[in-house]
Formats: sequence, C-alpha cells, structure tokens
Amino acid sequence: MPYRSVLVWLAVGVLAAAACDPGGSRQRRSERREVRDADAAPYQAEIEEGLGAAVAILVDTSGSMRDRAAGDSRPKYVVAREALEAMLDATDAFVAKRPDFPIKIGIYSFSSSARRLYPIQRYDRAAIAAALDQLPRPGGGTAIGDAMRVARPDLYQAGVFRKYILVVTDGENTTGRSPNDVAREIWGKSEGAVQVYFVAFDTTPEKFAFLKEIGGDVFGAGNGAELRQALDGVYQGKILAEAPGTAEREPARK
Repeated sequence: MPYRSVLVWLAVGVLAAAACDPGGSRQRRSERREVRDADAAPYQAEIEEGLGAAVAILVDTSGSMRDRAAGDSRPKYVVAREALEAMLDATDAFVAKRPDFPIKIGIYSFSSSARRLYPIQRYDRAAIAAALDQLPRPGGGTAIGDAMRVARPDLYQAGVFRKYILVVTDGENTTGRSPNDVAREIWGKSEGAVQVYFVAFDTTPEKFAFLKEIGGDVFGAGNGAELRQALDGVYQGKILAEAPGTAEREPARK
C-alpha cells in the first residue's frame, strides 16, 4: 500500500474510533489520573483539623446491582439507594442535637472505575439526596479498592479528626487494586485515622473479614430490610456513636 494511502487509512480509523466513543477515552484517562493522584496524595492532613466526622460513602454500581433484591421486585441498586436515603434521617436528628459537631459526607460510585459524585463537605440533605439520584445505572465490574483510593485524599482535606469510609457492595473486587491491600495501606499509613466499614449486600461478609484486623468491620445484609438495619448499625452504632461529648477535645495528632 502506498505511504500516503496508509496515512489516510490510519486517520480514517482514528476518526471512526473517536466517533464510536465520544469522550469515553478522555473520561477513562481522567479516572486513571485520579487514581494515580490518590496514590501520590499525602497521608497527613494538609489543613488544620478540628472536631467533626467525615464520611465517604462508596456505592457499588456494578452490573450485578441490576439483579433483583431478595424478597423484592426491585433491583438491588434501587433498594440500596432507598436505604441510603433513609440513613440520612439519622444524620438530620444528630445535626439537630449536636450542631457544634460538624458532619461531612461525600458520595462516590464504583463499577469498572470509581467516580466522585459529591465531594466531602458539610452535611446538606438536599444536596446529598440529589447526588444519590445521580448514581449511574449499573454496569461493568467492581473496582472497590480503586474507589477507596479516590476517596481517601478527600478525607484528608475534610478538616476533621474522625474519618470514615463506608462501602456498600454486593460482590467482591473484580478489577483494579485489592480492597484488602488498600484498606491495610490506608490504616497503616494514616496510623488508624481512617476507619473502614463495609456492608455486604446479598454477598458473603467473610469476603471482607480482613477489615476486623485493621480496626474496621463488615456487616451482612441479605435483603432490603437487613440492608437498612446494617447501615443503621454502622452509621448510628459506629460512626455517630463515636462523636465525643461537647466538653471533649480531640488530642493533637503527631
């Protein structure tokens, strides 16, 4: 084939590929860059910290979340979103009772890659509900570890001592970094400043038993009612219950 013809053929192929995937490659490159940036981010907070709690909520939107939830006619992703919205009721009650103790929440989704839907900031019920409405339709794999890596540096910009990652997933990691490795890395390098909790929805909690070795925990949920109960156990029984009394002051970190 003449050289000029080869160049024309290659150019046509590139244009055709771009037409079939408008913006998709750019988005994937951006997501990979976010993961690399997360790895490079420092483990010590870069801003002054005070009382309060920051919670990064990571929601599974992989293909299996399209499946019908046990004992329910709706798919798992709908049931999960409803359970998370119900969890906000506890936040409303806590904020009304303890306006002096800031609660900050961020929303992330993950399938074959991770996505930040709502950055960690002071609790705003309407904004978080809107973010949950933006959860992508389920599809693709399950990149739990990569989602944790994306959320972790955001926690260190939250300006509060207490930091949590709360993962809702219906399956084990299928792509990217292992959540076991990432959780241990976060726990070790942060000196326990970030605690990690999983809710295993319609999957075996034993897959995430490693969390108990690093100060975290996993809760099982087989259906929608159990999911609500598990989220309540994590959120009210663990995260909000750890809020110190009004007179307590957090010791300075080394």
